Order: sequence, then C-alpha cells, then structure tokens
Amino acid sequence: MSEENPIAEAPTPEAPIPGASTPPVSSVSAGDAQVEVDPLEAAKAENAKLRDQLLRTAADFDNFRKRSRRELADMEKRAREDLLKELLPVFDNLERATSHAETATDVKALADGISLVKRQFLDTLSKIGIERIKAQGSPFDPTFHEAVQQFETDEHPPGTVIHEVQAGYIQGDKLVRPAIVVVAKAKPN
Repeated sequence: MSEENPIAEAPTPEAPIPGASTPPVSSVSAGDAQVEVDPLEAAKAENAKLRDQLLRTAADFDNFRKRSRRELADMEKRAREDLLKELLPVFDNLERATSHAETATDVKALADGISLVKRQFLDTLSKIGIERIKAQGSPFDPTFHEAVQQFETDEHPPGTVIHEVQAGYIQGDKLVRPAIVVVAKAKPN
C-alpha cells in the first residue's frame, strides 16, 4: 500500500494553484480616479522597504556590539585601577621596610615591620574578595590543592596535607591559584 505525501503535492508559491484564477490587479482609488497598482512593483517596493529595515537593524546591532566591547574594556580598566589603588599602600610600606632593612641593626624590629606589611597585604586581598585557602592539616582536595609530594608518616592520617609549599587563593567560588602541598601517606608495613 503506497501512501501519498501531502507535502510533495502541495503547490509551491511560484506555481499556480490548479483550478484557481490569476489574481486581479489591485486598484487604489484616489479621489475619483482609479490608479492600478502593479503587484510586481508593490512586491519590489515591499522588498526595498524590508531590505532597508534589515540593513538598519544590522547597523544598529554592529554599533551595539562595538559599544558593548568599549564599555567592557573601560570597566576592566577601571577595575585594574581600583585594584592598583588598593595595592599601592602595601607596596609603599614594602619599599619603606626594604630601605629600613639596609640600615637596621635590630632584626626583630625589621621582622615585625615585614609581618605588618604581610598582614596589610592579606587584609587588602580580603577587602577585594580574595581569601587564602586553608591547607595545612586539612584533607587533600584536588579542587583547591595541588600535591607535589607524598610523605610517608604515621603522625598524620593518609590524605592529609602536612605541609604547604605555596599558598592558594580563592575569590568567591572561583579558584585563583591552588595551594601547592605535601600530602601524608601511610608507611608500608
């Protein structure tokens, strides 16, 4: 049994519909006079109108895209400037500590000064939303830690971070840099 495809037999817009008469030419009355409108000319006019609208829309979109890129670049520049303004006081204090270290005789006072600069830096990072990852003594988590070594020990449970080689940082939920750590593993029996 063969099924007929109704779509295959549907007339295309270009082909005349069987049994239908050709459409009459439209006429528009302007006062007492009747002006006939050629359907081809009407279609050409409509095509030109739609083409103009399309070109204007494309130009508007291109302008929007360029403006968005420019605004994004400006926003990134302002964010860098704001970050720099937050970090410059830390750098200034680090310079002061360095110049003081050249003439200092009291090592304890120098160490205390450097600790204050470090505290200021960590406070500045916290202020801009960057936090240090707690690694030492916590279970190894590959999401936040990068293991560079395993150390056999009975003092810590296997899989525990026993040493932080380099601190890791997060900003909100985003990892800025993983903590580089040494992880405990059980001694062989």
